[in-house]
Amino acid sequence: MLETNKHSYYHRVFKNNIQVMDKIFINTYLDNRVEATAPVIISASRSTDIPAFYAKWFFNRLEKGYCVWYNPFNQKPMYISFAKCKVIVFWTKNPKPIIPYLHELDKRGIHYYFQVTLNDYIAEGFEPNVPSLSERIETFKDLSKLIGKERVIWRYDPIIITKTLTPKEHLKRIANIGNQLKNFTDKLVFSFVDVKSYRKVQNNLVKETSCFTRETIEMAEPTEVQRGEIIDGLCKIRQEWNNQGWNLQFATCAEEFDYDKYGIEHNRCIDGELMEKLWSEDKELVYYLRTGQLPTPDLFGEIPEIPVSRKNLKDKGQRKICGCMVSKDVGMYNTCNHLCVYCYANTSKEVVQKNLAKFNLDSESIIG
Repeated sequence: MLETNKHSYYHRVFKNNIQVMDKIFINTYLDNRVEATAPVIISASRSTDIPAFYAKWFFNRLEKGYCVWYNPFNQKPMYISFAKCKVIVFWTKNPKPIIPYLHELDKRGIHYYFQVTLNDYIAEGFEPNVPSLSERIETFKDLSKLIGKERVIWRYDPIIITKTLTPKEHLKRIANIGNQLKNFTDKLVFSFVDVKSYRKVQNNLVKETSCFTRETIEMAEPTEVQRGEIIDGLCKIRQEWNNQGWNLQFATCAEEFDYDKYGIEHNRCIDGELMEKLWSEDKELVYYLRTGQLPTPDLFGEIPEIPVSRKNLKDKGQRKICGCMVSKDVGMYNTCNHLCVYCYANTSKEVVQKNLAKFNLDSESIIG
């Protein structure tokens, strides 16, 4: 999903992000020998919508064996090798363009699952370049039927309040979408917009919509009372779905509020426990998820015994409240052409369009 989510916008402590990632040497297309990071888990991507806009580029790079990521703070390149990749987590608002390529991952034995953001902001124009709601719902269902509902997570986020987009209206829209996704997913993840912390979000919401002014922009964030109304309403919706046989799990993304008493957990978008549940037969992956290191087989090709305990592999480059385990994101900020007005990863429409003009399918990096 691309970085519309506040929980992971900054790679603030990047050196800690690679503490459980091996370094190897690779040859670039110019036959230069360079050092590369070889992550086991790749995020594609919190920073931009790779499935929607860069699917072919991504699989071109997979074929080449590496891609380049630029540090957003100092613009230094980092080479990222796919040599040890075992899991890819895709984030998207429109997975349709990448579906024809997924068999390539199956052939390579690379596991994957999707975080699919499916909001209804049609009337507000908050997501100007996403397909129609009906098309996105059908694509979600097609993907679920193809790879399994447990590997397609529904995200409704961020929740934004306007004069007409009240908690009651959000609940109505969530129920409408959910009624159509019944039994096509196992989890709903939601979050509340954070505009106070991000000047670029404030600028885009004021500039690109008629819902806010500089004086009213902070009203986009739900108050404590409005959050409570949304939580109570979601619990009622969940109970109705439970009565219909759909036991949908609810979770929040990077929210400091604790809703455990409502049966709503803190989400882990890069989720080692989910990976182990999905691919328990992959002993090398399970060993990594428990230890942070790929196992070294003995002389007979046997891997070491998998530990019972689990090492804390929280990604220290994310916010403290974020529950994600360590991974490497291969996307770049200011490259998502959905141009969602609440996006934490895009500075402005103009900056995105400038970067898109430099993109080509054969480049090592998304930004050319």
